[in-house]
Amino acid sequence: MSAYQKINKMITARLIERIEATNTLPWKKPWTSVSLMPRNLVTGNNYRGVNIFLLHMLGYASPYFLSFKQVTAMGGKVRKGEKSCPVVFWRIVDAKEDDPKQKGYAMLRYYRVFNVEQCEGLPESKVPVVEIPTREHTPLEIAEELVANMPNKPDIGYGRTLASYSPSMDCVSMPSPEWFTSGAEFYGALFHEICHSVGHESRVGRKAIMEPTGFGSHAYSQEELVAEMGSAFLCGYCGILLCTETNSAAYLRGWLEKLKSDPSMLIKAGSEAQKAFDYIMDARAAEQQAELQQAA
Repeated sequence: MSAYQKINKMITARLIERIEATNTLPWKKPWTSVSLMPRNLVTGNNYRGVNIFLLHMLGYASPYFLSFKQVTAMGGKVRKGEKSCPVVFWRIVDAKEDDPKQKGYAMLRYYRVFNVEQCEGLPESKVPVVEIPTREHTPLEIAEELVANMPNKPDIGYGRTLASYSPSMDCVSMPSPEWFTSGAEFYGALFHEICHSVGHESRVGRKAIMEPTGFGSHAYSQEELVAEMGSAFLCGYCGILLCTETNSAAYLRGWLEKLKSDPSMLIKAGSEAQKAFDYIMDARAAEQQAELQQAA
């Protein structure tokens, strides 16, 4: 067993101890995000029904959306490669008074919209500025090096309202570092999503990532345990675990309750998390080995 494996085993035991010690660990979202409902920039109307979910889950900081036609009419354009999101609505077709057989009916329609962050050339005076409380972010060198040197690193985008990983696009989405309550919480969330990405078929390949199931399912819950344990291991390596431990324990407890299992499930999750840790650390481990050989 390597030194890192021994340390991570100790971290697992510590988190199990924290979870067993209290039943009142509240998980807190560690970043600030905009609370405005998704709305059309031109009409000012809020989107309704399932559209709220569809647009909110895109994770853009700005709540303002436009159709392609509206973007063009404002003198802007959609950036190359950006994808639209469908917005659905019901169109009511009235019955014909002169035809008793023709009854009224509802027809489902849709059109596609883009967030203002996907566009360029829009008049600045026409796009409201969304104010999000921020703090000054100081990059942590050891954490930045880990992410920068990760083998076969996924794309990472910032400025979103959600922290997430998309297996189909192999892309990590993150809120801006300045929106987090602390630098440690930022790196903890980033490590969590990166550990999800290690499950991609181009890396170690975990079934829960390659064959995604519904939110809250057994496989999904286990995958969350793996990602959060991997994040804890990486935070331990970077020396910031004490700053994130309480929230990590609360997050783990929440998913354990969904699994209706005891904290010993973390031992199994820790095994998969160790593989993610080893994958991310691969370049760093090789570098350290070379340094040891040179010293000898």
